[in-house]
Amino acid sequence: MIHFVGAGSGAADLITLRGKNYLEEADVIIYAGSLVNPALLDYKKEGCIVYDSAKMTLEEVIEAMEKAEEKGLMTVRLHTGDPSIYGAIREQMDILDEKDIKYDYCPGVSSFCGAAAALNLEYTLPDVSQSIIITREAGRTPMPEKESIQSFAAHQATMVLFLSSGLLEKTSADLIEGGYSEDTPAAIVYRATWPDERKYICTVGTLAQCAKENDVTRMALIIVGDVVTHTNYRRSDLYNPSFTTGYREATK
Repeated sequence: MIHFVGAGSGAADLITLRGKNYLEEADVIIYAGSLVNPALLDYKKEGCIVYDSAKMTLEEVIEAMEKAEEKGLMTVRLHTGDPSIYGAIREQMDILDEKDIKYDYCPGVSSFCGAAAALNLEYTLPDVSQSIIITREAGRTPMPEKESIQSFAAHQATMVLFLSSGLLEKTSADLIEGGYSEDTPAAIVYRATWPDERKYICTVGTLAQCAKENDVTRMALIIVGDVVTHTNYRRSDLYNPSFTTGYREATK
Protein backbone atom coordinates (compact mmCIF):
# COMPACT_ATOMS: atom_id res chain seq x y z
CA MET A 1 0.00 0.00 0.00
CA ILE A 2 1.22 3.48 -0.85
CA HIS A 3 0.27 6.38 1.41
CA PHE A 4 0.73 9.86 -0.06
CA VAL A 5 1.26 12.07 2.98
CA GLY A 6 1.37 15.84 3.33
CA ALA A 7 4.36 16.74 5.50
CA GLY A 8 2.85 20.04 6.59
CA SER A 9 4.20 23.55 6.26
CA GLY A 10 7.62 22.91 7.76
CA ALA A 11 7.72 22.30 11.50
CA ALA A 12 7.93 18.57 12.25
CA ASP A 13 5.07 18.76 14.76
CA LEU A 14 2.69 20.27 12.21
CA ILE A 15 2.20 16.98 10.38
CA THR A 16 -1.23 15.47 10.99
CA LEU A 17 -1.63 12.68 13.54
CA ARG A 18 -2.55 10.31 10.72
CA GLY A 19 0.52 11.32 8.74
CA LYS A 20 2.77 10.80 11.77
CA ASN A 21 1.26 7.36 12.35
CA TYR A 22 1.96 6.40 8.74
CA LEU A 23 5.58 7.56 9.07
CA GLU A 24 6.01 5.48 12.22
CA GLU A 25 4.61 2.38 10.49
CA ALA A 26 6.34 2.79 7.12
CA ASP A 27 8.77 0.22 5.77
CA VAL A 28 9.78 2.60 2.99
CA ILE A 29 9.70 6.41 2.92
CA ILE A 30 10.17 8.40 -0.28
CA TYR A 31 10.41 12.05 0.67
CA ALA A 32 10.96 15.31 -1.18
CA GLY A 33 14.35 16.07 0.37
CA SER A 34 14.71 19.51 -1.19
CA LEU A 35 11.55 20.75 0.53
CA VAL A 36 10.50 18.50 3.41
CA ASN A 37 11.95 19.06 6.88
CA PRO A 38 14.33 16.12 7.49
CA ALA A 39 13.33 16.18 11.17
CA LEU A 40 10.19 14.32 10.09
CA LEU A 41 12.36 11.28 9.43
CA ASP A 42 12.92 11.05 13.18
CA TYR A 43 9.47 9.44 13.32
CA LYS A 44 10.55 6.45 11.20
CA LYS A 45 11.10 3.04 12.71
CA GLU A 46 14.40 1.21 12.79
CA GLY A 47 15.17 -0.48 9.49
CA CYS A 48 12.95 1.79 7.41
CA ILE A 49 14.36 2.37 3.91
CA VAL A 50 14.51 6.05 2.95
CA TYR A 51 14.74 7.54 -0.54
CA ASP A 52 15.28 11.23 -1.32
CA SER A 53 13.11 11.97 -4.36
CA ALA A 54 14.94 15.26 -4.99
CA LYS A 55 17.58 13.08 -6.65
CA MET A 56 15.12 10.80 -8.46
CA THR A 57 13.02 10.84 -11.60
CA LEU A 58 9.34 9.90 -11.68
CA GLU A 59 10.31 6.53 -13.13
CA GLU A 60 12.75 5.87 -10.29
CA VAL A 61 10.13 6.81 -7.68
CA ILE A 62 7.64 4.39 -9.20
CA GLU A 63 10.30 1.67 -9.38
CA ALA A 64 10.99 2.07 -5.65
CA MET A 65 7.27 1.82 -4.94
CA GLU A 66 6.94 -1.31 -7.08
CA LYS A 67 9.83 -3.03 -5.34
CA ALA A 68 8.25 -2.32 -1.96
CA GLU A 69 4.89 -3.65 -3.15
CA GLU A 70 6.48 -6.85 -4.43
CA LYS A 71 7.86 -7.44 -0.93
CA GLY A 72 4.56 -6.61 0.77
CA LEU A 73 5.98 -3.47 2.38
CA MET A 74 4.15 -0.26 3.27
CA THR A 75 5.39 2.92 1.58
CA VAL A 76 4.92 6.55 2.55
CA ARG A 77 5.37 9.08 -0.26
CA LEU A 78 6.05 12.21 1.78
CA HIS A 79 5.34 15.49 0.02
CA THR A 80 5.78 19.03 1.28
CA GLY A 81 2.79 21.00 2.61
CA ASP A 82 -0.37 19.54 1.18
CA PRO A 83 0.38 17.39 -1.88
CA SER A 84 -2.60 18.79 -3.80
CA ILE A 85 -0.77 22.10 -4.33
CA TYR A 86 2.18 21.84 -6.73
CA GLY A 87 2.83 18.30 -5.50
CA ALA A 88 3.03 16.48 -8.86
CA ILE A 89 1.01 13.62 -7.38
CA ARG A 90 -1.49 13.05 -10.19
CA GLU A 91 1.14 11.63 -12.52
CA GLN A 92 2.23 9.19 -9.81
CA MET A 93 -1.33 8.13 -9.06
CA ASP A 94 -2.15 7.55 -12.73
CA ILE A 95 0.81 5.19 -13.10
CA LEU A 96 -0.14 3.37 -9.90
CA ASP A 97 -3.68 3.00 -11.26
CA GLU A 98 -2.27 1.48 -14.46
CA LYS A 99 -0.22 -0.96 -12.41
CA ASP A 100 -3.17 -1.75 -10.11
CA ILE A 101 -1.23 -0.66 -7.03
CA LYS A 102 -3.41 0.60 -4.19
CA TYR A 103 -2.81 4.00 -2.61
CA ASP A 104 -4.51 6.66 -0.54
CA TYR A 105 -3.84 10.27 0.36
CA CYS A 106 -3.38 11.95 3.74
CA PRO A 107 -3.71 15.75 3.52
CA GLY A 108 -1.28 18.14 5.14
CA VAL A 109 -1.12 21.75 6.33
CA SER A 110 -0.17 23.82 3.29
CA SER A 111 2.64 26.36 3.54
CA PHE A 112 0.16 29.11 2.64
CA CYS A 113 -1.54 28.34 5.96
CA GLY A 114 1.83 28.30 7.69
CA ALA A 115 2.65 31.69 6.17
CA ALA A 116 -0.60 33.14 7.51
CA ALA A 117 0.27 31.81 10.96
CA ALA A 118 3.73 33.37 10.73
CA LEU A 119 2.14 36.75 10.08
CA ASN A 120 -0.88 36.34 12.39
CA LEU A 121 -2.84 37.07 9.24
CA GLU A 122 -6.42 36.35 8.16
CA TYR A 123 -6.72 35.96 4.41
CA THR A 124 -10.43 36.76 4.28
CA LEU A 125 -11.33 40.04 5.94
CA PRO A 126 -14.88 41.42 5.52
CA ASP A 127 -15.03 44.35 3.10
CA VAL A 128 -11.36 43.82 2.16
CA SER A 129 -11.07 40.41 0.50
CA GLN A 130 -13.15 37.24 0.65
CA SER A 131 -11.18 35.25 -1.90
CA ILE A 132 -7.69 33.75 -2.09
CA ILE A 133 -5.95 33.22 -5.41
CA ILE A 134 -3.19 30.61 -5.16
CA THR A 135 -0.89 30.78 -8.15
CA ARG A 136 2.73 31.19 -9.26
CA GLU A 137 4.79 33.24 -11.66
CA ALA A 138 5.67 31.77 -15.05
CA GLY A 139 9.28 30.67 -15.11
CA ARG A 140 10.99 27.67 -16.68
CA THR A 141 7.62 25.94 -16.36
CA PRO A 142 5.04 28.02 -18.25
CA MET A 143 1.61 28.97 -17.00
CA PRO A 144 -1.62 28.43 -18.94
CA GLU A 145 -2.29 31.61 -20.92
CA LYS A 146 -5.61 32.21 -19.15
CA GLU A 147 -3.88 32.14 -15.74
CA SER A 148 -1.51 35.07 -16.03
CA ILE A 149 -0.57 37.10 -12.96
CA GLN A 150 -2.00 40.16 -14.71
CA SER A 151 -5.43 38.55 -15.14
CA PHE A 152 -5.58 37.51 -11.48
CA ALA A 153 -4.36 40.89 -10.26
CA ALA A 154 -7.38 42.52 -11.87
CA HIS A 155 -9.59 40.93 -9.19
CA GLN A 156 -7.80 42.71 -6.32
CA ALA A 157 -8.36 39.63 -4.17
CA THR A 158 -5.78 38.22 -1.79
CA MET A 159 -3.06 36.49 -3.80
CA VAL A 160 -0.58 33.88 -2.61
CA LEU A 161 2.28 33.08 -4.96
CA PHE A 162 4.24 29.86 -4.71
CA LEU A 163 7.51 29.15 -6.57
CA SER A 164 8.03 32.81 -7.40
CA SER A 165 10.57 34.20 -4.93
CA GLY A 166 13.37 34.10 -7.51
CA LEU A 167 11.30 35.99 -10.10
CA LEU A 168 10.15 39.01 -8.13
CA GLU A 169 11.11 41.77 -10.55
CA LYS A 170 8.86 40.14 -13.16
CA THR A 171 6.20 39.33 -10.60
CA SER A 172 6.10 42.91 -9.32
CA ALA A 173 5.79 44.27 -12.86
CA ASP A 174 3.05 41.77 -13.72
CA LEU A 175 1.08 42.60 -10.57
CA ILE A 176 1.23 46.32 -11.30
CA GLU A 177 0.33 45.81 -14.96
CA GLY A 178 -2.67 43.76 -13.83
CA GLY A 179 -4.05 46.42 -11.56
CA TYR A 180 -2.35 46.44 -8.15
CA SER A 181 -0.85 49.79 -7.17
CA GLU A 182 2.84 49.90 -6.29
CA ASP A 183 1.99 50.63 -2.66
CA THR A 184 -0.31 47.61 -2.26
CA PRO A 185 0.84 45.73 0.86
CA ALA A 186 2.82 42.54 0.30
CA ALA A 187 4.71 40.03 2.42
CA ILE A 188 7.55 37.59 1.88
CA VAL A 189 7.58 34.57 4.20
CA TYR A 190 10.69 32.41 4.01
CA ARG A 191 10.38 28.80 5.22
CA ALA A 192 7.14 29.35 7.11
CA THR A 193 7.02 27.45 10.44
CA TRP A 194 10.61 26.15 10.08
CA PRO A 195 13.05 26.99 12.90
CA ASP A 196 14.76 29.55 10.62
CA GLU A 197 11.52 31.19 9.45
CA ARG A 198 11.82 34.82 8.32
CA LYS A 199 9.09 37.25 7.31
CA TYR A 200 9.12 40.68 5.73
CA ILE A 201 6.37 43.22 5.07
CA CYS A 202 6.85 45.36 1.97
CA THR A 203 4.79 46.53 -1.01
CA VAL A 204 4.17 45.24 -4.50
CA GLY A 205 6.61 47.82 -5.80
CA THR A 206 9.40 46.83 -3.39
CA LEU A 207 9.09 43.03 -3.51
CA ALA A 208 12.28 42.44 -5.48
CA GLN A 209 14.26 44.97 -3.43
CA CYS A 210 13.07 43.45 -0.14
CA ALA A 211 13.98 39.91 -1.25
CA LYS A 212 17.42 41.03 -2.44
CA GLU A 213 18.20 42.94 0.76
CA ASN A 214 17.28 39.92 2.84
CA ASP A 215 18.87 37.29 0.57
CA VAL A 216 15.63 35.45 -0.21
CA THR A 217 15.78 33.55 -3.49
CA ARG A 218 13.78 30.37 -2.84
CA MET A 219 11.49 28.55 -0.41
CA ALA A 220 9.40 31.66 0.25
CA LEU A 221 5.75 32.51 -0.28
CA ILE A 222 4.61 35.89 -1.54
CA ILE A 223 1.35 37.31 -0.19
CA VAL A 224 -0.25 40.29 -1.90
CA GLY A 225 -3.24 42.34 -0.86
CA ASP A 226 -4.66 44.72 1.71
CA VAL A 227 -5.17 41.86 4.19
CA VAL A 228 -1.41 41.93 4.81
CA THR A 229 -1.78 45.10 6.89
CA HIS A 230 -5.24 44.07 8.18
CA THR A 231 -6.70 47.57 8.20
CA ASN A 232 -10.08 49.01 7.18
CA TYR A 233 -11.97 45.76 7.61
CA ARG A 234 -15.48 45.32 8.97
CA ARG A 235 -16.08 43.08 11.98
CA SER A 236 -17.48 39.63 11.29
CA ASP A 237 -21.25 39.23 11.23
CA LEU A 238 -20.93 35.80 12.82
CA TYR A 239 -20.19 37.23 16.27
CA ASN A 240 -22.03 40.53 15.91
CA PRO A 241 -24.84 40.87 18.49
CA SER A 242 -27.01 42.58 15.86
CA PHE A 243 -26.81 39.59 13.51
CA THR A 244 -29.09 36.55 13.81
CA THR A 245 -27.54 33.13 13.16
CA GLY A 246 -28.86 29.59 13.25
CA TYR A 247 -27.73 29.35 16.87
CA ARG A 248 -28.74 32.67 18.43
CA GLU A 249 -31.07 35.62 17.91
CA ALA A 250 -29.86 39.17 17.43
CA THR A 251 -29.83 41.08 20.70
CA LYS A 252 -29.54 44.61 19.35
